[in-house]
Formats: sequence, C-alpha cells, structure tokens
Amino acid sequence: MELREDWLAQVQEDIIDPTREIVDPHHHLWTRDGAVYELDQLNADIGAGHNVVQTVYVECHSYYDESAPKHLMPVGEVAHVAGLNGGGGPIAGIIGRANLSDPRLGEILDAMQTAGRGKLSGIRQAGAHDSEPEKLAIPGRYPPDRYADPAFRRGVAELGRRGLVYDTWHYHHQADDFLALAQAVPDTVMVLDHFGTPLGVGRFAGQREAIFPRWKDDMTALADCANVRAKLGGMAMPDNGWGWNLRERPPTSDEFVTAQGDWYHHMIACFGPERCMFESNFPVDRTSVSYPVLWNAFKKIAARYDDAAQQAMFSGTARQTYGL
Repeated sequence: MELREDWLAQVQEDIIDPTREIVDPHHHLWTRDGAVYELDQLNADIGAGHNVVQTVYVECHSYYDESAPKHLMPVGEVAHVAGLNGGGGPIAGIIGRANLSDPRLGEILDAMQTAGRGKLSGIRQAGAHDSEPEKLAIPGRYPPDRYADPAFRRGVAELGRRGLVYDTWHYHHQADDFLALAQAVPDTVMVLDHFGTPLGVGRFAGQREAIFPRWKDDMTALADCANVRAKLGGMAMPDNGWGWNLRERPPTSDEFVTAQGDWYHHMIACFGPERCMFESNFPVDRTSVSYPVLWNAFKKIAARYDDAAQQAMFSGTARQTYGL
C-alpha cells in the first residue's frame, strides 16, 4: 500500500477551525509490502495542522509475538503499541484482536489488559466476508456466519462484562447479520467501523444509487440498538469504489463533501452526534486523500451542527466510548 506523498501533496488547503480538539479513534501502524506507516508517519500526519490530541490504535495483525502460543500471539500487538514513546505518545486507546470464540478467552483478555498498560479499550474480531474476495483490494476473509455463532456471541458478551468495547468491520450486505448480533448482546457497546463499508467494486460497481436507499434503511434499524456507536469515515478505501486513488490528483475537501456528505448526514440523523465519531482510518484511506484535507472535509460536514454536537463528533464520543 503506497503512501503516495508526492501525489497527496498536489492538494494543499488552509486548516479549518485549527483549534478544534480532535480524537482520531481509528488508525493503524504497520510495515508491510514495502510501505512504512509507523509512529513517525502518524505523528507527521496528526501534526500537519489539525489539533489532534489523542488517537486510538486499531488492530491490523502487526507486531504479533511469534514466540507465544498461537492464541496469545496478538497480545504482542497490544504490548508493542502500548510501549510506543514510552507509553506517553498520542495513542490513548488500543483495540486489540482476540479469538472471541476461544474457550481460553479469559486468559487472552487478562494478558491483553496487562500488556495494554491501561490503554486496552476493546477488541476487534471483524466479520467482513464477501463471496468475491478476489474483486477486493482489502478482502475480509472471515467466516460468513461469525456474528451468529453462539460461542462468538458469548465472547462479545464477555467484553461487555469487562467494560471493553467490541469494534467490527464488515460489508454493507452483512447489515442484517450485525443487527442481529447487536440485538442479541445488548449489554456490550459495539462500534460499527466505516459506515458498514458500502462496496463499489466487483458486482457492486456502478450500483451506488441502488445501494444507498437500502443502506439508509439498514442504518436506521441499527440505530435503534442503543449499544451501537458509529464511526464516520473509512469510506475512501479503494473498495468503496469512488476511484479517487486512480485519479491524477486527489480530491479536495469540497469534492469529498459533495460526494459523501449525504452518507454522513444520514448517520448523524440516525445515531445522533453523541453516538458518532469522525475517524481517519489511516493509512488505508491515505491511498485516496491526505490527513489535512480529510479533516477539513469532516469539519465542513459538521459545520451545520451546533458546537456541542461538533465537540461530541470530533472528540467527546470517542473519549466516552473508549474510556480515554
């Protein structure tokens, strides 16, 4: 995954509302396939003009402890991230990965909470599954029935008992399955990543106008589950099909708002600002848009809401949800 510095630099904008506190509740770190996005690169992005005061790291199969038993290997990711900058850097919360169906889940979570040095906020064991993974740039290859599995649901319930959040990522056509999970485990706070990832490639290419009304109905139904929070972002991935990553120049914030604003406003109308949080999903969305331009777009979307609503969506909801 290329970081595309020169390409992104073609679009420069003045920072809107530069003193607005931001908690970025969704980013990754990795070195893979020749692409490096580690703490230095994150710091460069969050230090590019917007007032990002805290972040939340979300699991991405980085830094596993290969010397540990298989079920404990993901503990290494939590331990590594918790120790960055001596534990005093911008990362205030960590979403780790655990096999929630494992009968040893208690052992896994105990080890992660110890390794997290007070920063472990939750677990993401994603549910993304599509019948045509070969058509996707970032295919989720998870079991199609994960959300319905009784053992998995017991694991999600255990997160709630421990005060941990369940984060997840799936595709738009899995909305009913996630709704059933949210209804079945009402005492665990769940966070929907990336709008439920409306796809725009493969068999869904050119289908956005048909997908949007059904997606709106799905989000309206999901919002009835008081335990669900919504991350607003992560919809500039190649698989969303906007094609920005293929252009000669990246989009401006105005182009971003024109293309995606209606999706954001629908989520805010359904969930309310107190259950919504803007997210960067970097470096994945960095393939399409720069950090300064992305957060300018978010601020333009948020401009129609009052200051209390903006405070919630830019920082308050994330802090409350993840216990920062």
